[in-house]
Amino acid sequence: MPLVGFVLLTAGNAFFVAAEFALVTVDRPEIDRRAAAGDGAARTVRRALHELSFQLSGAQLGITITALLTGYLAEPALARIFAPALHPLGPAADRFTPFLALALATLLSMLFGELVPKNLALARPMPTALATARGMRGFSRAFGWLIRGLNNSANTLVRRLGVEPQEELASARSPEELGLLAAISARAGALPPDTAMLLRRTIRFGDKRAAEAMTPRVDVIALRATASVAELLTLAQHTGRTRFPVFEETLDLVTGVAAVPDALGVPLANRARTTVASVAREPVYVPESLDLDGVLAALKAADADLAIVVDEYGGTDGVVTVEDLVEELVGEIADEFDPDAVDDGGPVELTVPGGERTVLVDGVLREDELVEQTGFRLPEGPYETLAGFLMARLGHIPVAGETVEEGGYEFTVIEVERHRIEQVRVLRPEEPGDDA
Repeated sequence: MPLVGFVLLTAGNAFFVAAEFALVTVDRPEIDRRAAAGDGAARTVRRALHELSFQLSGAQLGITITALLTGYLAEPALARIFAPALHPLGPAADRFTPFLALALATLLSMLFGELVPKNLALARPMPTALATARGMRGFSRAFGWLIRGLNNSANTLVRRLGVEPQEELASARSPEELGLLAAISARAGALPPDTAMLLRRTIRFGDKRAAEAMTPRVDVIALRATASVAELLTLAQHTGRTRFPVFEETLDLVTGVAAVPDALGVPLANRARTTVASVAREPVYVPESLDLDGVLAALKAADADLAIVVDEYGGTDGVVTVEDLVEELVGEIADEFDPDAVDDGGPVELTVPGGERTVLVDGVLREDELVEQTGFRLPEGPYETLAGFLMARLGHIPVAGETVEEGGYEFTVIEVERHRIEQVRVLRPEEPGDDA
């Protein structure tokens, strides 16, 4: 009879362990969906999740009770089973039997009462939670007074430590957790890589600043206020751009933004003598520190496609367009007007002699883009882009052909224009087994 009790108590311990792990790992949205569809067990699980601390305390109480009773019954029951086998040892058998019985009872209880139900609940949380829901509900009701008393005492001690106890787990996830979840889902094959990339970029969108998405000042194509509409149209034909900042004296004095559609509205005969200032629209200014959500809101409020990015001193730092914001989500957008564009808007894969795989990237890549395209993370330093890192390592503005090695990566400057590093070839470290 004690042996039967040991088996039943081990099963009871397994029940409480499975219920505990299932409650903390079950998919809550799926429980809500099933409960809304009329699943009674799912509704019970949902109620338990709303009082999770109470339910987990109940499971712990059940585990404690069954573990104590298991130890009380198992040792004498198993000792009687081992006694005949150890009888030849004589008086020594009386000393060895209790230890052997206790060791076996602990092993069986740990294996079948703890580890097996825990692993089962982690592998199949939904069916485990549904199967144990009503039993846990009944136990919690029967011993509710004791569970609440113990739980309240524990909460009092926790508050003394300066921490406010929580009745249920927070279901919200931080942006970092969501991004990590998207990456894990892509690696597991649950999400297409492109979809996972879009999700991660969307999550990071609001954390980026105007300075990170803008076209820097040195690359801004602008027109003096005295330039003619005809000059604007000619410039548009050569550059493929449709909007140009209009300035007086220097680019720090932007007075408007001239667009091709407005210029085309000027009669052909008047275009040579009509200034761009007369067709320019009021410029939209955004600080370089403004997040991209704010930049997008400013552009929408002004019904504009281009904003002037200004630094803390009021000087022009660059321009940011709607296309720049879209590219922060989907990556580089190549069109017929981008002279150096590649078909897929991503890094160019090159095969160099010896079979080494390299990547050709822009020198102005920021760290997040560099990690995304090459796997290399910029070391700490006074720079924000790959070009800044290379200039810091070399100590001067490089010329084409100069090389920097860092962390197993080799960076070769391919093109420099107007003191700016345009393109860099990145040679990544060999993967283990590449020479096999």
